Amino acid sequence: MKFSYRIEGMHCNACVEKIKSALSTHFDVIDVFLKPPLLQIEAANSPDLQELNLYISTAGKYSLHPASTSAATHVEGLKAYYPIFLIALYIIGVASINNFQGNMINWHDWMNQFMAGFFLVFSAFKLLDLHGFADGYASYDLLAKYWHGYGFIYPFLELSLGILYLTEWLPIGTQIATIIIMGFSSLGVMNSLLKKQKFQCACLGTILKVPLSKVTLIEDLLMVALATLSLMV
Repeated sequence: MKFSYRIEGMHCNACVEKIKSALSTHFDVIDVFLKPPLLQIEAANSPDLQELNLYISTAGKYSLHPASTSAATHVEGLKAYYPIFLIALYIIGVASINNFQGNMINWHDWMNQFMAGFFLVFSAFKLLDLHGFADGYASYDLLAKYWHGYGFIYPFLELSLGILYLTEWLPIGTQIATIIIMGFSSLGVMNSLLKKQKFQCACLGTILKVPLSKVTLIEDLLMVALATLSLMV
């Protein structure tokens, strides 16, 4: 089980390493965060706080206190979604730089290139472990639950959409396909969220572990919204 504690007396990255070193011989230290100062460890049973403070005191003038659930969840959540946010920022940046002309952005081409980048990058992560993705996708997608083969096909659908957006070939058909595929995918995510089921999101395959949450739903619905907007423009 995972346990979180607030750390007092920690000021820099050197403190982080000292605390890790002091506790690693006694517990499986998951991580030590500097901002906010938080310790996360793995243990079969709830550790004795006095014993923990004894171990940590060997590293310096540090002390541990019970962490609020919200603080631990907030840090863990930010860390879990960091890969998605980073990838999205890279794609947004490249699309923006490539379509900045005369102090203005060509928004139609920007949307095409953003969606091309999104589908190409996300399909690549899925294809790194196609079998693992198919197993993970089948845990929550409405079609993949009943037809496991759909999990093997889905990354190639995303790859095809990425190529179509990049080449701007059959734009109307591409946008309609995006609305259908991503809209249906969002239904499976929505169903799992409503049932409060806890799964790993398969959006980045098995290489990067991301929990299934509202971020996954927003990701799918954003693609539907952008495709719908492109049809209307």
